[in-house]
Amino acid sequence: MRAVGVRERNGRPEVLQARRPEPGEGEVLVRVVAAGLNPLDWKIADGMLEDFVPYDFPLVMGVDFAGVVEGNGPEARRFAEGEQVYGHVVSEPVGRGTYAEYVVVNEAGSIAPAPLTLRLTAAAGAPTAGMTALGIMEAAALRSYGSLLIIGAAGGVGTFLTQLAAADGLWVLAATHGHDSARMAGFGASRTVDVREQSLADAVREEYPHGVDALVDLVSTERADFAAHAALVRDGGVAVSTLDAASVDALYGRGIEGINYHIDPSAELLDRLGSEIDSGRLAVPIEAEVPLDEAPGAVARSRAGGARGKTILLP
Repeated sequence: MRAVGVRERNGRPEVLQARRPEPGEGEVLVRVVAAGLNPLDWKIADGMLEDFVPYDFPLVMGVDFAGVVEGNGPEARRFAEGEQVYGHVVSEPVGRGTYAEYVVVNEAGSIAPAPLTLRLTAAAGAPTAGMTALGIMEAAALRSYGSLLIIGAAGGVGTFLTQLAAADGLWVLAATHGHDSARMAGFGASRTVDVREQSLADAVREEYPHGVDALVDLVSTERADFAAHAALVRDGGVAVSTLDAASVDALYGRGIEGINYHIDPSAELLDRLGSEIDSGRLAVPIEAEVPLDEAPGAVARSRAGGARGKTILLP
């Protein structure tokens, strides 16, 4: 089967011929209709998980998918052949990814019936970013707050999080690196700040002189950068990093709950994500749909940053 992956750690993505996977015990064979591209894909290919699980090269990239069940391995009974599904998979050993014509998934893992209101191609853009946003909402109890500052709001997780927070009535300040006011307003942001042209601190203080209730920083990798953003949170608020940049002890001194959030994918979380989508509270922003053969270029653009929606790969 055709696939896209790397032949070595930090290798250049390329189109490969890979063996079609066969489902083992408790596994489901899915014909991939579309794969969603995430920064996580190339981070894994670069070796992000090498300290935790073995790698198998050539490594087929990708974690998000939507498709049709084509077969079940022994003892796999959760899904019927022909059923439309979507999900998130990281194999062990790492290497059986979703940038391919077929993928095998453990039926007890992060796989669920696809949302009823979406084309399968759009559903492929939802699992990782959508589950992350939904997980952050719950881990930080954001529904109990009134205002939220999102750093990196224009990306995949940021657009999902903006929608979820706005739907729950939060005032959302979306910090971006570009002219995204109209787009972010469409997702429910109350105000958008292009940090290249405006002072983020001034924008926050204009609206909330004592600071916002909550911060979610999807961009900062350095603790000093995250701390500067956390300084815009009122005492007693909450500050979340998705990149391990939150100094929990330092924030505790101000009564701020500091959270270094890591996604915990599950079928249950996917089911709730599907319900959010089908209820109309959440849209999947698609920036581009490209053939699988063009995936190496799409990955390069993802590395360069500045995405304004999800890129979908079509095998």
